[in-house]
Amino acid sequence: MTVSPLAPEWLSHPADANALRPLMWARDVSRNGSGELEVAGVAVSALAKEFGTPLFVVSEADFRARARDFKDSFDAAFADLCGGVDVYYAGKAFLCTEVARWVASEGLRLDTCSGGELAVACRAGIPGADLGLHGNNKSDAELTRALDMGLGRIVVDSMAELARLGALASSRGEQANVMLRLTPGVHAHTHEFIATAHEDQKFGLSMAPDPEAGGISPAAAAVAAALDHEGIRLLGLHCHIGSQIFEPEGFELAARRLLGFLAQVKAEHGVELPELDLGGGYGIAYTEADTPRPPAEIARAMAAVVGSTCDELGLAVPRISIEPGRAIVGPTTFTLYRAGTVKTVRVDTDGGTSPRRYVSVDGGMSDNARPVLYDADYSAVLASRSSEDDAVMSRVVGKHCESGDIVVRDVYLPADTADGDLLAVPGTGAYCWALASNYNYIARPPVVAVRDGAARLIIRGETEDDLLARDVFASSARPTETQKE
Repeated sequence: MTVSPLAPEWLSHPADANALRPLMWARDVSRNGSGELEVAGVAVSALAKEFGTPLFVVSEADFRARARDFKDSFDAAFADLCGGVDVYYAGKAFLCTEVARWVASEGLRLDTCSGGELAVACRAGIPGADLGLHGNNKSDAELTRALDMGLGRIVVDSMAELARLGALASSRGEQANVMLRLTPGVHAHTHEFIATAHEDQKFGLSMAPDPEAGGISPAAAAVAAALDHEGIRLLGLHCHIGSQIFEPEGFELAARRLLGFLAQVKAEHGVELPELDLGGGYGIAYTEADTPRPPAEIARAMAAVVGSTCDELGLAVPRISIEPGRAIVGPTTFTLYRAGTVKTVRVDTDGGTSPRRYVSVDGGMSDNARPVLYDADYSAVLASRSSEDDAVMSRVVGKHCESGDIVVRDVYLPADTADGDLLAVPGTGAYCWALASNYNYIARPPVVAVRDGAARLIIRGETEDDLLARDVFASSARPTETQKE
């Protein structure tokens, strides 16, 4: 088996370039008898003909199955400890009205982090009690909206926010349901920009002693202030150590540290806070190098740590909640592109030069910003047909005016991949459409849900009219005094 000198260590030359690696795809994605990719019985050529490309293709059945798997697995693991787990789908990964309805119908709650996401939840008919609101810089308008909707929890990120929220709630004669987000000082093994539990970042209240506050940590000060405020109902604590994490040790250490802090609160204030949110961040398979753990395995490991730690500390087990987003929606979706220009260049290597083929597609960084933001790796397959040609090391790139507009940095594709072929990039359900932009005035793609042999739009694609709708023409505006002169 020959491996290109340009390939990363984990990327082996495929024995069959037409094969699909199951962990990267929705469970109802396969190749049909003619070698074409299909999802829930619908061929990608039919999807491209009806909806165009680029196109986000979501398996509704797979999304629902993954959501149920998290709920059922964690409920089973924690049943004897605290009666089950509240699973909040992290809407920031991907959210629209239809997805919010799927979440609710599968028994999950919904985590939001802006007024816009609250608006989606409201439109979907999600009860306020089943919603959470995150954010390190919530506006008064967002906090007021959360109170108006009767949110089940507002995750407070700072002392300043705690004071503002308490004042708003008190002025209404109400109490806000609050979780305090703490930073447990656990450095997750992930990209720097998506690691969120170490001290030097914008989220949360530090658990480290502050010498300028007499050795009292910001977290301890926030607990004391929350318990003392008439406008605050302190439910418990929250942490989130990062995203796209595979190793269990970080989650377990964070759980131990927060439970230890709950014991400290009990000792100092005589209060056992009833809830503990251990966040999300569970990794998925973007490439063959990724080995995600199934929800049941994660749940059993976390339950064992929580149960044993509470026994050691003499604590009643708090009601546990988690916040999977990527782990539910990521693998359910692939992006369908149409290939355009294909060309080969020579690249310097230790042994001389090697060829690298560039395959351009009709989307790119406007529909998937993650490679340029996080150096995220993806894979790709020829989707519109199978091929008997040799597999060639390729780089899939977008159509934008940026040299960094790379969709898939290294992937083996058949040598006869050509203009007009359809390519599919799996694992694009999370943080792709959500981060989409109109760079180069390119319209954001539609999102299609497929189930039981039928496809339907759940987000329509933008048009040129949409792109121009907010563009105010100078000729139609009132002239300024300068223009008059």
